[in-house]
Amino acid sequence: MIQSKTGLEIQAFLTLGVPLASAQVAQAAVGFVDTLMMGRLGAETLAAGGLAAISFQLLLAVVSGLVMAVGPLVAQAYGAGQPSYIEAVTRQGFWLALALSLPMMAVLSQTAGMLLALGQPAAIATLTGPYFQWILWGAFPALGFALLRSYASALSQAQVVIAIVLVGTVFNILGNYALGFGKWGFPALGLGGLGLASGLTYWLMFGLFLLYTLQHPRLKTYRFWRGWYRVQPQLMGRLVGMGSELAVTIALEFSLFAVVTFLMGVLGPEMLAAHQTVYQTIYLIFMVPLGLSYAATVRVGQALGQQDLAQARRAGYVAIAIVAGFMVLATLGLLVFRHQVIGLYLDRHDPANAPVIALALPMLLVASLSQLTDGVQRVASGSLYGLQDTRMPMVLSGLAYWGVGLTTGYALGFWAGLGGVGLWIGQSTGVAVAGVIFAIRFHRLTRPGGLGLTPKPNL
Repeated sequence: MIQSKTGLEIQAFLTLGVPLASAQVAQAAVGFVDTLMMGRLGAETLAAGGLAAISFQLLLAVVSGLVMAVGPLVAQAYGAGQPSYIEAVTRQGFWLALALSLPMMAVLSQTAGMLLALGQPAAIATLTGPYFQWILWGAFPALGFALLRSYASALSQAQVVIAIVLVGTVFNILGNYALGFGKWGFPALGLGGLGLASGLTYWLMFGLFLLYTLQHPRLKTYRFWRGWYRVQPQLMGRLVGMGSELAVTIALEFSLFAVVTFLMGVLGPEMLAAHQTVYQTIYLIFMVPLGLSYAATVRVGQALGQQDLAQARRAGYVAIAIVAGFMVLATLGLLVFRHQVIGLYLDRHDPANAPVIALALPMLLVASLSQLTDGVQRVASGSLYGLQDTRMPMVLSGLAYWGVGLTTGYALGFWAGLGGVGLWIGQSTGVAVAGVIFAIRFHRLTRPGGLGLTPKPNL
């Protein structure tokens, strides 16, 4: 039976996207489990640990955007049949990851003090210090893993990602238990132990992934390690240029959530603890459209390399439709089981937790209703990246996330007196605006004559 082009695209997208989405969920599950553990140690530890984890995730996401520019370039070169360009891009990507890891480590070493300067409660900011001092040693492998994931995905070889992340997840959970709580003869290091376990996990995952790429029958044909010492300024400049726009876009989105988290801290430890339970839940669900957005970038990018604009349009539409369906189901699940979700973090039968739970439930309700637009904006932006359209999404992100989202959230949260619920309404509004404008832009660029196809890359 001959399948339609749309049917074939759905199959190809899911083959690539399911492992990537599963890997993202497994990776985020580490933070989810960490938060469950922190919640059993008290609201203050939950607030501090969640704040530390969000801050690290923000910094890693932004810096990773620079090396993730490898993905769209490799995908286009793969579609155009240019293996030498694939090798060159990947080689420069490694140099870029190494160069970026050093300032990233420097920032992490000072992050606890920065949180205090940003108005976070002194006790909570102090608790985050040991976490950052240990996890900073995982900066390079974390960037290296992001690079290899983009590289392998662009070559349609993403299946191993889920296996590596699952191994890393199990290792991290065991490490958290041993080092955070002092089990099996290890010292109880608290949040510092969680940071150390996470840093070691990044080294394990990066090492396994690198070994895989050197041994896989298809991947090892791209010998990016040859001439490893060669730095090509022109190609590095292209990576940095595109990667900077990706990084700024990611920063605008993720920093919106980070700033909202900081504002929750200003409203008090109980508000911050309530926010952490909602944020960790939404973040875990968001990993699915995030992973699928990487697949959308690859599928659209490969079509671009083949100079097939109709296929690029089809790939983007398929990705958006699949993610929209998933997020509708996620919304229904959160609405029906929101009390049980909050109960995963805090004992609902403990009267001491009642104030936090009362604050968390309406926040989760607002967050649930924003799931559809959140998923669409992520995959639509991934499709734009596949077209190597990065500058305009960066500008539009600033207008949506900060011009609309943060402004609305601050006005509702502080001026209108809605507190945490107002902040969640604001950031959800910004995400919705971003989803609409990204989808419209992709639609316009992929119309006949709507995009001047990028020439095939040449060394």
